[in-house]
Amino acid sequence: MFTLVVGGASSGKSEYAESLLPNGGIYIATMRPYGDESLERIARHRAMRARKGFSTAECYTDLGELDIPAGSDALLECIGNLTANELFGGAGESTAGAVVNGVLRLSDICRRLVVVSNDVSSGGSGYGVETVNYMRTIGEINLRLARAADSVCEVVCGMAIYYKGAER
Repeated sequence: MFTLVVGGASSGKSEYAESLLPNGGIYIATMRPYGDESLERIARHRAMRARKGFSTAECYTDLGELDIPAGSDALLECIGNLTANELFGGAGESTAGAVVNGVLRLSDICRRLVVVSNDVSSGGSGYGVETVNYMRTIGEINLRLARAADSVCEVVCGMAIYYKGAER
């Protein structure tokens, strides 16, 4: 079962995604740490997830190479960080394919996979070329993942709105 959870910044998407795996599982963290502040944030989030039964697997690029046990429950957090890591130091122009193929591989391995992604296209204008490319790439990834997912929802103000499939 593969569920895609999309939402804007601070929409409640991460908390909702975690609730879809009430017994925890493997938390695939994609945020590359930069400096003391991010290291402290990561440590705080790990402690919170540990109480929810999650173990952490860090994967900044090359998601298709991540080794997790077959039949696992996993939560991938998040497509936005993974995309940035791949665009600016990983797969480059092949980022969309690398991310999508990595997620689909995980979907085949996992019993339940929940993927968190960002809605980055609903505001603002006048962005630089790199930001526009990042936004387009996430849009392409979201579209391709939504087609492949069993369930797709958007979280707004902490409430999930399902566009495909149903809450599980």
